[in-house]
Amino acid sequence: MSKAEVFRALHHGRLPSDPLVLPGPWDAASARVFAEAGFAALATPSAGVAASLGYRDGETPADEMFAAVARIVRAVDVPVSADVEDGYGLAPKELVERLLEVGAVGCNLEDSVDGVLKDPREHAEWLAEVRAAAGDGLFVNARVDTYLRGVTDPDRTIERAALYVAAGADCVYPIRAPAKVLPLLRSGIRGPLNVLADLDGEGPAPTALGELGATRITFGPLLQRKAQSALREIAAGLR
Repeated sequence: MSKAEVFRALHHGRLPSDPLVLPGPWDAASARVFAEAGFAALATPSAGVAASLGYRDGETPADEMFAAVARIVRAVDVPVSADVEDGYGLAPKELVERLLEVGAVGCNLEDSVDGVLKDPREHAEWLAEVRAAAGDGLFVNARVDTYLRGVTDPDRTIERAALYVAAGADCVYPIRAPAKVLPLLRSGIRGPLNVLADLDGEGPAPTALGELGATRITFGPLLQRKAQSALREIAAGLR
């Protein structure tokens, strides 16, 4: 099986108590740590990578993001999915070509830009073009930014998700959706469901999120920020 096939298979046939946990490496060194710990696949966070490159979230030039993903992919043997934000204005064919060129097996694609939700039907058409260009070579995780942008009606999230799944998305990611609405989202969304987990014990653990409906768990930039906090404490001790 190709890495893309392995990655896709990891999302199916899972028990609720065993969601797919995908740590988010921000550079080659962190990717090796996660791979050596035994994780079956990894998913880069755009904000974590941005921080490692000295940029604010959303300000990383496309060339630098793809180069960072390439270094992460080269560092490990496990499949790597890449968060490429809203696609950097690239045409679907070019976006797919660049992802495949750096060795990514999947991608996160957001449905908002500059803090504003995109028209869901137009975004679905764009996702359909990405799907057509990628074939089975990429696992497309369609991020739904409703909760991130203050739209808290679950029906609006489910409506967007349905359009994206119909367009060919392999997975839907309602980022920042409260744990209490996950069962409702799960019942209304076809296919795998990506959920953002908390690292500070304020939200449910990955296993509990799986039982609420999550197929896969990611952490956004939280792992990078936690590592940075630990390094800050070490640095303070050195002084």
